[in-house]
Amino acid sequence: MTKKQIKYVTLALMLGNIMSGLDGTVINTAIPAIVAALHGIQFMGWIVAIFLLGMSISIPLWTKIGEKITNKLAFEISLVLFIIGSIFEGLAPNIFFFLVARLVMGIGAGGMGSLPYIIVGYIYPNIKTRTRILGYLTASFNVAAIMGPLVGGTIIDTMSWHWVFYLNVPIGIIAVILSMLYFRPITPKSTRKFDFSGALLLALGLLTFLMGIQLLGLTSNLVVTLLVAVSLIFIGGFLWREKRATNPIIPLSIFKNKALDGDFLLFAFTWGAYLAVNTYLPMWAQALLGTTALVGGVTLVPNSIVDITASQSVSFISDRVRTFTLVLIGIISIMISVGGMFLAGLQTPLQWLTFVCAFSGIGVGFIFVALQVKVQVDAGMTNMATATSTSYLIRILAQTVMSAVYGVIMNMALARGVQQHTGITMHMMNELSDAKTAKLLSARLLPTMRAIFHAGIKEIMMVSLLLLVIAFGLNFYFNWHTDMQKTFEVNK
Repeated sequence: MTKKQIKYVTLALMLGNIMSGLDGTVINTAIPAIVAALHGIQFMGWIVAIFLLGMSISIPLWTKIGEKITNKLAFEISLVLFIIGSIFEGLAPNIFFFLVARLVMGIGAGGMGSLPYIIVGYIYPNIKTRTRILGYLTASFNVAAIMGPLVGGTIIDTMSWHWVFYLNVPIGIIAVILSMLYFRPITPKSTRKFDFSGALLLALGLLTFLMGIQLLGLTSNLVVTLLVAVSLIFIGGFLWREKRATNPIIPLSIFKNKALDGDFLLFAFTWGAYLAVNTYLPMWAQALLGTTALVGGVTLVPNSIVDITASQSVSFISDRVRTFTLVLIGIISIMISVGGMFLAGLQTPLQWLTFVCAFSGIGVGFIFVALQVKVQVDAGMTNMATATSTSYLIRILAQTVMSAVYGVIMNMALARGVQQHTGITMHMMNELSDAKTAKLLSARLLPTMRAIFHAGIKEIMMVSLLLLVIAFGLNFYFNWHTDMQKTFEVNK
């Protein structure tokens, strides 16, 4: 493609990331209004979970679809699915219709999120340039994430929650048009048979596993155990099938690459740990300090700003700094945020807590760009697309699993606190997280209730810190002898 074509295709990819970034934060602002309008408070958790399910089961498939019909067409289809899901979410007459539309949107997001990083790997063969473009993609996501709470709050207050989903439509249409006009893909060299059996087994395995994880603490342990057991059967069947497939969904040979295994593990542990800060800092502001949902969302803005700066700086400092060092700085930065939340007391000023948690933005910015480039280099061009989508899948799985684990930890802490203090119920603890309903609670009991909630957050931060300690060791084990400087020199 010409430079002009590449520029506009890159813009289309960035617009896809902007939609993802907006949805990731707008939905948190809109959930209270959605469940109130659709009478679906018991399905509140599923609004996020079913989106992640759609992403998880579709991410590995989009890579093979791209190989079959070109990444261009696959990316455009994923955009259309995201747009359709957005429209039907806005039109939803009830919570069940809304959740189905949310699943469609998640399936589209799986391709819209993973394919751009594969496409960048093809249209930017120079590693240094590719690193810079990956920084741009990360920045576009984070800028949209910053605007999400502000845009979402304004739209909901002045119009209605329906319009936060219609906002995706014009952005998505522009991205589709740019891709159709300027993207000149490499035609697949072969039309190998698509592995439908492997795709079905993988989708069923991920679906039952993630459903089991999401139901932790919400249903009996027997149901969770059965779902996980069934998922292992499906995944076992998938592994058996992949060994024999001529065009496997995920070539198992990539897991024989020690360097890639290290990249995948580091992504899993760091993303699972970071989720604790990203989820519970806004909750700290609302439940412990009594702020509004808008203020709670704004606490993450400094984090996103720092993330943008860090991701943009990687391409400039990678000539002089090893991948090992970048990842090490990233892990330590997230540790500062997690440790700060663990040590903070109920009287800690929100401004100070927001400042400390902004360090995790350094961690995510450095780790994402450095490891994403390293994944593509370690895999080589033959397995680059599959390894890139697999790394994306692993990040989503880590978030999904740890969101359920953190939820169980919090529920157990709340249950212990309720049992130990008469006059406090679980219903009252639920009302504590909303500034409007918290005002109706007993002023005498509020300090005790906040102490219970605070104890739960501290336990969550302990688990997050443990994940980071493991990641710290993994970085030494896998990357101590790896120097990306050599890679850049070879590819200049």
